[in-house]
Amino acid sequence: MNPPQIPNSTTQTARNTGPRAVRWLDEWRDFLAFCLRPRLGYRCRQVSPQPAWLLDWLPNIGLGRLLVWAGILWGINLFLFGPIVMSVANQAGATHRVDPENLPWLLALVWAPLVEEMLFRYGLRRPAMALWLIPFLVLALWQGVGFAQSMMFVVAVLLIYRLTRQARVPSAAVRPWLRLYRHWFGWVFHVSVAAFAALHIYNFTLTSVAWWMYPLLVLPQWFTGLVLGWIRVNRGIGAAIILHALFNFGPLMIAWLAFRWLKEAGLT
Repeated sequence: MNPPQIPNSTTQTARNTGPRAVRWLDEWRDFLAFCLRPRLGYRCRQVSPQPAWLLDWLPNIGLGRLLVWAGILWGINLFLFGPIVMSVANQAGATHRVDPENLPWLLALVWAPLVEEMLFRYGLRRPAMALWLIPFLVLALWQGVGFAQSMMFVVAVLLIYRLTRQARVPSAAVRPWLRLYRHWFGWVFHVSVAAFAALHIYNFTLTSVAWWMYPLLVLPQWFTGLVLGWIRVNRGIGAAIILHALFNFGPLMIAWLAFRWLKEAGLT
């Protein structure tokens, strides 16, 4: 159940302007403020009332705005963090596991957005549910991509629907716990971002890597996790899943086009 919420700048803008879309610059400012002081505020809602469970899954943001955020992530990761990662990877002898001849389209565009968003970010708004969902999805992640993992994910979604299809007021017994969660939410948020970034260390084949190099190798995933977490808290899990898929699509498409060009040029 969602804890009591407080307004934030994006929400206040939405309330003052009614149905008019929030400017991207206002969203960017709210994102930066959120990163400095993560808080559970009101969701930014500009839609007609819906069932509680559905509101969490409906992407309460236009596809165009999500594409803008994906473009920002591509640009920052390519021109700011990309050179850092390449330099560290060369020094450490690390190579990326992705095979350009067999790009993981299904994994990157479907599986990773669904499972990783549910694992690392769904519980940000529903901490009580995270107590069973996170261990369950960690086990699914351990299984690897396949039928067993897919069935575990389906079971998790069905349980979530059953538990959230009716909005419930938190009981008196859990309200102190929810207040404690709100107090420590900033730490929870940044730990979830760090865990998300750390998972992507396994994207590399490592030979000799100093301990201080590990965070540098996953700088793109760290920054992307900040944006996805902010989107999830303010716009719902559905918006975070779509943005995650859009973000993964860009690098895969570039790799596919580059490999095709090299192949046609006879360089591979």
